[in-house]
Order: sequence, then structure tokens, then C-alpha cells
Amino acid sequence: MNSLFDSENLIIRYAKKEEIHWIMALEESNENKDFVFQGSYEDHLEEIEDSSTYLCVIEEKNNHKKIGYFIGVYDASNNIFEFRRFIIKVKDKGYGTKVTKALMHYTFNSLKINRFWLDVFTYNVVGIHIYEKLGLQRDGIVREGYKDGNIYKSYYLYSILKDEYETIY
Repeated sequence: MNSLFDSENLIIRYAKKEEIHWIMALEESNENKDFVFQGSYEDHLEEIEDSSTYLCVIEEKNNHKKIGYFIGVYDASNNIFEFRRFIIKVKDKGYGTKVTKALMHYTFNSLKINRFWLDVFTYNVVGIHIYEKLGLQRDGIVREGYKDGNIYKSYYLYSILKDEYETIY
């Protein structure tokens, strides 16, 4: 099944080309579009083909129902992993925390990274809560760093270092 790793009740696997339209529909849905960037079909195809990019689908173990996806980028020369985009379709079941924690475990233990980082829009209170609960530190803010139509959006930078991760986990 091309599984990358799993958690207690989830399987995280590499996305397939035929799932790109499903991923794009998640990004463009009303409940998600204000929280994530939207990639084109070509963007996602390049992510699948790029060995340093992880375009992964998240499934429930018991029924293989797709519940979300994420994109991450591994910078091997600097031992850094960027958690770039993340959507969980099934809300309020703790999946966001479980996936983020499992991904951190995978990147620190299997990829041997030194830094795990992400950015999150300042109004994404659910995401911010998850990241802070898992021990990520707010490194700063990029004020009005992204233009969405006529609106400028600010976002926070969060990270956790290997030593911090090992102290917590």
C-alpha cells in the first residue's frame, strides 16, 4: 500500500496521482480554503514526483477511509522538515494532533532531522492549539506576508528542535 508510517488508528501513505483531484477538492472546500494554500494539479503532480516532498494521504486503519492529507518538505542538507500543508476532513476526533505527533516522531527518529517547522495563519486557532500542545514554539510572525485576493494575511512561524522534542517525548 506504500505506507510511510502509522499511528494507533491511522495509516499515512504516499498520495497517488489519481488522488490529486480529491486533494484539490479538500483545499478548495469552504471549510478549508481560508486556512491553506490551494495547489494546482501540476503543483501536486510535481510534489508526488519530487523525492524530497511528502504528499501523503491519511486513512483510518479499520476501513481505509481517506480523512485528510499533508504536504511536507525534507531538506536533507540542513536536517530540516517543513510541515507545509495539512487538512483533516473529519473534524473534532483528535486526528490533527495524532497525525502531527506521528509525523514529528517519524521525522525526528527516521529522517534524523534537527528542526521541524511550519507556518500557520494567525486566525487558525485550532491549528495553533495543536502545535502549541505538542511543544512547538512560536518563532515569530510574518505580518501580511500572503495576499489572498485583496486581503493580506499574517502568519506565525512555529518550530521544535531535536533536543526539545527529545525532552518532551
